[in-house]
Amino acid sequence: MQLSPSAHLDTFCRDRLPSPDQWPELVLDLPATTYPDRLNAATELLDATIARWGHDRPCVRDAGTGWTYGDLLDRAGRIANVLTGLGVRPGNRVLLRGPNNAWLIACWFGVLKAGAVAVTTMPMLRTPELEKIVSMCRPTVALTDHRFAAELLAVHDAPTVVPYGGDTDDDLVARAARASSSFADVETAADDVALLAFTSGTTGLPKATMHFHRDVLAVADTFSAHVLDPRPDDVFAGSPPLAFTFGLGGLLIFPLRAGASVFLVERATPVELARLAAEHGVTMLFTAPTGYRAILGSPQRELLRGLRRAVSAGEALPTTVADDFLAVTGRRMIDGIGGTEMLHVFISTGTDPAPAGTTGKPVPGYRATILDADGRPVPDGTPGRLAVKGPTGCRYLNGDRQTQYVYDGWNVTGDVFVRDAEGYYYFRGRTDDMIVSSGYNIAGPEVEDVLMQHPDVAECAVVGAPDEARGAAVAAYVVLRTGVEPGPGTVRELQEFAKRTAAPYKCPRQVEFVDALPRTPSGKIERYVLRRWAAERAGAQAPTTATATSRTAIGENPVA
Repeated sequence: MQLSPSAHLDTFCRDRLPSPDQWPELVLDLPATTYPDRLNAATELLDATIARWGHDRPCVRDAGTGWTYGDLLDRAGRIANVLTGLGVRPGNRVLLRGPNNAWLIACWFGVLKAGAVAVTTMPMLRTPELEKIVSMCRPTVALTDHRFAAELLAVHDAPTVVPYGGDTDDDLVARAARASSSFADVETAADDVALLAFTSGTTGLPKATMHFHRDVLAVADTFSAHVLDPRPDDVFAGSPPLAFTFGLGGLLIFPLRAGASVFLVERATPVELARLAAEHGVTMLFTAPTGYRAILGSPQRELLRGLRRAVSAGEALPTTVADDFLAVTGRRMIDGIGGTEMLHVFISTGTDPAPAGTTGKPVPGYRATILDADGRPVPDGTPGRLAVKGPTGCRYLNGDRQTQYVYDGWNVTGDVFVRDAEGYYYFRGRTDDMIVSSGYNIAGPEVEDVLMQHPDVAECAVVGAPDEARGAAVAAYVVLRTGVEPGPGTVRELQEFAKRTAAPYKCPRQVEFVDALPRTPSGKIERYVLRRWAAERAGAQAPTTATATSRTAIGENPVA
């Protein structure tokens, strides 16, 4: 593939793109996803939106800030001038660290306007994790919320660290106040790298994905435009960090592409998020199924009535949660599957009725198929590996794992799906979530969906446990609702319920009660941790105390 002439003086990113023969096929089925050769995503999202709607529209709010589009443009221009004054040149990487607030968004825009590459990191990462990221992407400057600076300053060979939100003369806010707000945005190429996004590391080994300026706009011009259908008077909010591409889309790209506004929450429980959403007139909410489940299970469930769209991603959406939301609001939840490698959602449901349990159909602009282990399409109704193509695609930094994700032009996600005759896709698990027990193929998420129907279960996750006789046994890790006592009787009750609800061979042979499920900073369940626990219990390796949650009780009963 021929790339446009780059505006990057620092060629670090282009030098580390995978070889063109390892790229996924780019599909431009929608005219809206064909962009000019010269394109700066920040210019399009901010300056072009102001040209359409004006400077005075509400744009970004948080607990202490209320900015118009003109205010954000002013801060972004000042930050871009600060960065160039610090020696940042087009193509340099700038690391961003902080919770979701207005200044983090201003930093992101300042970085792109300067032609640099944004590397937004999860705010709860510790020094050893940050050292890996710094080593991989070699940032020139790091902009960090002053409350989160210590871990970054402790990084070996740390870049120049500039805090923001503090009260010192070298704080970014003070520097920006002294800088000019006028800045001529760098005319980057549409296929210059705009951001490096790190996978959330459900395997414990995060990877860096590379996304172009045109990719940033493409996710807004596909999923947001055709599924969410945002309006300029919409107010967006949600729980995912901006470092998580689910959050970057839902809380930055989508609202600004539509001329809408966003209300940012640094930290909140699901119920607190619902209360804040109701208080601030939020109409578009983004969070994980766990969050919706907690809200719907509380007395504050009625607070969701004001939403026009509720978007769920990050984990499979239990049918019970979707049904509860419909019963409370009269609206259908939008479920979707996306990924850091693809930047955002590529298959989703919409507002029209859809079969129970489906993740939906490909988002306009994307194509999908189901492949067998040899990369051949399978008939409808047959489980296989989900493969997608569209205007975005996987490009790993350095490309050392590129061929594990891209095959024959397809992005092969690692998810097991089934497609029905009407073109709806149904999630069956990750390829490493499939449990082969006594010759049966059992999808862990399918068993989870069964257990979640029991009134005593607040959360659960299912993995395969080593079993000499069966190859693997179904092991369930369960968080009980408040007031329910763990014990052998509860184990038997859950197992009998599972056998009554699904085929007996899917019933968990092992049930372990835990205080909480181990999760990544983006909220995904760390199933590799659960598999390690299961292996320890089976005696496959020496026990370790390095667990992510307190494990409270174990039960096991023989099942048919």
